[in-house]
Formats: sequence, C-alpha cells, structure tokens
Amino acid sequence: MTSTVPNAVQHADERQPPITMFGPDFPYAYDDFLAHPAGLGQIPATGHGTEVAVIGGGLSGIVAAYELMKMGLKPVVYEADQIGGRLRTVGFDGCDPSLTAEMGAMRFPPSSTALQHYIDLVGLETRPFPNPLAEATPSTVVDLKGESHYATTVDDLPQVYRDVMHAWNACLEEGADFSDMNRAMRERDVPRIREIWSKLVEKLDNQTFYGFLCDSESFKSFRHREIFGQVGFGTGGWDTDFPNSILEILRVVYTEADDHHRGIVGGSQQLPLRLWDREPQKIVHWPYGTSLASLHVNGEPRPAVTRLHRTAGNGITVTDANGDIRTYQAAIFTAQSWMLLSKIACDDSLFPIDHWTAIERTHYMESSKLFVPVDRPFWLDKDEETGRDVMSMTLTDRMTRGTYLLDDGPDKPAVICLSYTWCDDSLKWLPLSANERMEVMLKSLGEIYPKVDIRKHVIGNPVTVSWENEPYFMGAFKANLPGHYRYQRRLFTHFMQDRLPADKRGVFLAGDDISWTAGWAEGAVQTALNAVWGVMHQLGGTTDPTNPGPGDVYDDIAPVELPED
Repeated sequence: MTSTVPNAVQHADERQPPITMFGPDFPYAYDDFLAHPAGLGQIPATGHGTEVAVIGGGLSGIVAAYELMKMGLKPVVYEADQIGGRLRTVGFDGCDPSLTAEMGAMRFPPSSTALQHYIDLVGLETRPFPNPLAEATPSTVVDLKGESHYATTVDDLPQVYRDVMHAWNACLEEGADFSDMNRAMRERDVPRIREIWSKLVEKLDNQTFYGFLCDSESFKSFRHREIFGQVGFGTGGWDTDFPNSILEILRVVYTEADDHHRGIVGGSQQLPLRLWDREPQKIVHWPYGTSLASLHVNGEPRPAVTRLHRTAGNGITVTDANGDIRTYQAAIFTAQSWMLLSKIACDDSLFPIDHWTAIERTHYMESSKLFVPVDRPFWLDKDEETGRDVMSMTLTDRMTRGTYLLDDGPDKPAVICLSYTWCDDSLKWLPLSANERMEVMLKSLGEIYPKVDIRKHVIGNPVTVSWENEPYFMGAFKANLPGHYRYQRRLFTHFMQDRLPADKRGVFLAGDDISWTAGWAEGAVQTALNAVWGVMHQLGGTTDPTNPGPGDVYDDIAPVELPED
C-alpha cells in the first residue's frame, strides 16, 4: 500500500513488469525504441556535422542533444540558467555536501521506463521515496481540522478514510473503465487502449476533476470529497487539481505515475549533467571521446536565446544574449512555452496560428518548496508514552500541506522538506522570504507535534523555491483545463511536420509541457525522442525497419482528434 487512497486495482501479480507511461493518448513503446540494438536512426553522411539548435538545457533538451550527437549531428545547446531545468538539486551553505534538496522533480515512478533508460545509462542509483504510507515511510500523520491520526498503513486510519478510498476506487470504475484500461495498458493492447480512450476523451474533455467526482454516486458525500482533496492518493492531497481536466488525472492513474516512487541518490540534476559529459560508446561521425560538453566552447552551453525568426530558405535564425546570430536548418525548443510569449522575440511565422493559440492557452500550476538541513533523523526517536515515532511524514490542511522526512542513515545529517505546496497554497508563500516561510512552517508543525522542538535540530539556513517566480519558468508544470485537449494534441503532434506548410517547418517543440504527461520527467524524455525523430526525418534520415520511430507508426496510433466546429 503506497497511499492513503490508492489506485483502484491492486496488481494481481506484482511480478509483472511495470506499466509504462506510453499512453493512452499515444501508445508508443519508447522504452522498446531506446533498447533496440539498431539505435534511433541515421542521417545521410552528407548531413553529418550539421548544426541543430537545442533551446533549453533541461532534461528534454539534453536528451535530444545527446541523441542527435550520436547520429552525427552537432547540437548547439542554449541555456538561460543552468543545465537541468526543473531537475534542480541544491546544497546548503556550510553543510555537508551530501545534504541536498530537490527543488523540482524529486520522485519518479517505475512506469517512467524511458526515463529509467537514461538513469541506468549514466549509472545513477535510485531508492524508494518516502511518500505517505509508502513501504519506505516509517509512519505517516494525517492532520485535518485539528485532529491528527498516526498510521503505518491505511488500516491504522479511521474508517472514513477507507470509505474515501473505496469511493475513489468505485468512481474510477464507474466513470473511467479503470480495470479494463489498466489491464490493456499492462498488456500493451493498443487497439483496446485506443477504443477505451477515444470514448473517454469525447465524453470527458469538458469535465473538471471535481465535477467527475461529483457526478459519481460513490462521491455524493461532500465530506468524502473534502477529505479526498486534502489527503488524496499516492503523493498526497489533490484538491489543487480539482479545477483541471479529469483527463489529466486519468493519465496519471492509468499509468501508475503516482505509485511506488523512487528518488535519485545524490539528486536528480545529476542525470542531465552526466549526459552532458557522457562520451557514447556508439557514435557516428564524431571521434570516440566526444561529448556534448566537448562540442561546446569551454564545455558550456550558449547563453539565453533572445530572438527566434525565419530567414530565407526556411532557415531558423537564433540570436542569443551575447548578440551572437546563427542560422540553422532545424531547431528544437524545449523551454517552457510561455518563454515564446515573453522572454524571446519571435516571428509569428515560427508556428501556425493554431499552435500559437495552444501555446497561449497553456495553463501552468504554481509550486513551492522549502527544505532545512538537520543534525540527524530525530523523527525516528520514539515517544516514551506512545512508543510512536516522534514525528512522521505529514499531510495536513495547515499551511505546510505536505512535509517529507529524508535521511541517509540514523547517524548522519538529514533533510526535512518542511512544506511542498501547489497553486493557491503555493501563492500564499510567495511574498515571504525563506526564513519567514520557515517560521510559519515551524509554527504549523509545532501545533501538530507540540512535544517536538524541530528548531533545535536545524543546522543550516533553509532553501526555498517558488517556481511561478522563477524568470525562466513562470510556473512549475502544465496542467490542462477542461476543453484543452485539442490544444495539447496540436503541441504534441507538432513533430509530424510533413503535415505543415513548408514555411512552418524546422522548429520542433519538446519538453514535458508538450507531452501528455506534463509535470513528469518521462514526458520530457518522450517528447525529446519525438523531436529527434522529427529532425532526423527533416534532414533525410531514417530509422531501421526493425525499430520504427514514433513518426513511422504515427498514423496507426495518432491521438484522438476531436472536431473543431
């Protein structure tokens, strides 16, 4: 059991391989594509060494650049801030360097199988992440309306929580064919996946998450909906997602994206950084020992892009913050979409007008975190009166919302994520400094744990982030509102550029907000691979017949197309 309100169906056979985040919108097996010995494709020898702009050095950009380099192309990476994007790992000033905080992505499901390919490739280790009631979590406290409940499994919670769990299970079965879809995805039964999903997209595109709950006989109780919103399933409360499209939530539960999470030992930012320095064993055109770093002056990406425009011959001309101007046959844009509306001067001719509309309608969610370093995992101490852990992973309706306890052994310094919040809960923190935030958080937690002096264990200054206030992000991750399916489809399918006028080709969109699984690193990887296929195709390259790429099979598994009129 990994959550207070788990997914509807427990696996009948846990020995089965994990489901993958390859659908249901575009059920393509990216993990098989990556694992195939034939590789991702090849470019004609006459195209070797061709420069391709990659704008954005987050995970999507670095994966795309790495794979383009292996094909014999020369990726030119532009990055406004630092390699990693929202895979951002920071330390604490004056503390042991092993103490780190994950300001962005910090937990990854086994269903992220394409992501796992790269984690394994660069030799990173993962370990279970201490989500609410996960096996790796010693204990969890749920604190709602001033009443706290201590639990090691869901059975330790009051009956009402189990009632909510059963209501969610029934809601998914009644309204979303959960068992049938889960089975089809686990078996990679593409026709059945498409059959189920096509009906649901047509039926539910205009429905909010909250409306979906209200329409269910199982969730007629407001109290149950309230508890579900505050406690949720998998990673905690989901009421901040209530206004979003229910299709967004179904993608998460179908692909088991909120289950069995693992964290990357030493921090997630190591993944793009190691790919940047990695020297592939199999590489075309470039000498052995070539890396992305070695293809860039002083091993650093080029600076921020300030202008994108089209020039004669359908060239893509890029101006950077140093005033350098370069023109490319192809470019991959992986930064957050709103950058095209604000930070970068763009020609309207870069994209068809319908794609510009989709970019403008992108809905980003806010998110804030604050971490503090502590001298040891004191939360494992036992209360003399109750025998319980003195502090636990905490879900609450107080300002902190979610508190996570992260340690590397009983005798080593540790880290507390005092608060992890989204949307309105995140905006409440925005005007406050890191220390002001910490004071409010310690007050809230002191009301839950009156016998615990957290402050006396703090050994360094807090670190914090509000992604909506980050100038190159302006939000944490995308989450579609009702009616946004058509916009998302336009963005995801943009890599199929044979369908576009010749003067609208050459710039390829990628990144997790272009994917169907926005907010998940897997989506960043998948769209990077789509863009790599698109660039390869544009430059006259092909995949091996035994390993067709996402564009080769597109017509067989294209996302459902809803009418525009």
